[in-house]
Amino acid sequence: MINRIHIFGASGSGATTLGKELAGHLPHVNVDGDDYFWIEKFNQMRQPQERVKLLQADLAPYKQWILSGAVCGWGDELKPLFDFVIFLYVPQDIRLQRLREREYARYGEEIMPGGQKYEQSKAFLEWAALYDKAGLEVRSRTLHEQWIAGLACPVLRIEGDQTVNERVQMILLALAELERTKEAAQD
Repeated sequence: MINRIHIFGASGSGATTLGKELAGHLPHVNVDGDDYFWIEKFNQMRQPQERVKLLQADLAPYKQWILSGAVCGWGDELKPLFDFVIFLYVPQDIRLQRLREREYARYGEEIMPGGQKYEQSKAFLEWAALYDKAGLEVRSRTLHEQWIAGLACPVLRIEGDQTVNERVQMILLALAELERTKEAAQD
């Protein structure tokens, strides 16, 4: 069994949702990187060393886990732990629409011009829009591709706008194939 799975992609790619759903199909516990990145969600960040320490402590009791959310940069020391990594890529227009809808669901009219969360939401969406074109200076596809190149484990790339269930089925098939390959190598 593949024990330690990491799912990540750009903000709005669906990593958190997929991690929760996949955990319902596997005997794995799911944890989300955002819970370690933030002291107060989207307002106050933890120091990188504290994030890793808390995350490692929470994962330690479990043999099988899914970590959703990008840990590139701050969680690089976790790379050797991963048995399988899933990279999600959703076209920018779809991803940004998801993020706008999520922002509105969270904050409502507060994100509209004149609202208390308008500037924060605007800055977040501008940051998220950088993903496809930015370099290594921010969380970007370039950064993620470089990070993937340094992995020693198998990587499944899921590109497009599939449903969560379609993605789960793709992952379950990939996991079954990895297990078959692993068993064949042991024979």
